[in-house]
Amino acid sequence: MNTLTAKKYTRKIGLVVLGNLFYAMGVNIGINPLHFYSGGFTGIAQLIRLFLLNVLHLPEIPGVDYMGIIYFAINIPFFLLAYKVMGKKFCLETLISIAMASAFLGLIPIPSTPIISDPMLAAIVGGLGSGVGAGMVLRAGSSQGGQDLIGVCMAKTHPAFKVGTVGIIISVCIYAICLFIYDIQTVLYSIIFAVVTGLCINRVHIQNIQLQAMIFTKKEGMAEAVTQRMHRGVTVWEGAGGYTHENSHILVTVLSKYEEGILQDIVSELDPHAFVILVDNARVIGNFEKRFLE
Repeated sequence: MNTLTAKKYTRKIGLVVLGNLFYAMGVNIGINPLHFYSGGFTGIAQLIRLFLLNVLHLPEIPGVDYMGIIYFAINIPFFLLAYKVMGKKFCLETLISIAMASAFLGLIPIPSTPIISDPMLAAIVGGLGSGVGAGMVLRAGSSQGGQDLIGVCMAKTHPAFKVGTVGIIISVCIYAICLFIYDIQTVLYSIIFAVVTGLCINRVHIQNIQLQAMIFTKKEGMAEAVTQRMHRGVTVWEGAGGYTHENSHILVTVLSKYEEGILQDIVSELDPHAFVILVDNARVIGNFEKRFLE
């Protein structure tokens, strides 16, 4: 493993660890002390935990919360279904991330007295922590599973789809059920938490960002490398330098933010002296495939 690859993996691992930590802190410290409920699979885990403790009266495990165990268990079927869509490497890394999120949810203690006593502030701060954390994990090219895993699969097959939207949809269904169990105030604050979480995910996660790339090179083979290694279409123009009058190949393509590093590696390998222009937030109309790469 070269130095560049090692740095990429270190950054990836760091994002996954910190992202899962922030997410679990947002849930366990932000909203659980006030008995608010998260959306998505975390909310499902909370409801199952409530049933196990308050209805079946299972004994609590010292130092470990049932929610982390439940969260891991309900993710397994969806992990297996996503295996065909996202591929082996993504899913194996996701399984590690799911285990990490489950561990943090199970081990981070829930304060008996809320650290943030104001319910609105707790919902917003908890949502910010959870949303930023989940977005960091997705930005690393992994997933916490659950609604995020479903969202990533949907975003790959439907380019206009946003990952955080899945969490909001599932949350609405969960809170509709919660209306029959809790008072309306608890449900409303829980919905605020879920919406803030979903909006933060959409802001932090870069799967919705497209880049326009223009590559100016005098070397042959750049277009073929981009096409074969990235499976992206490339338009090639022939030009000349305004000062040197030397012939140059001008390559134009559109890629996702995830693929920026791969393009840079290709350009550095084939022509270290190439000139590259990258434009963020390129608006694409038509057939553009979302990519979720390592």
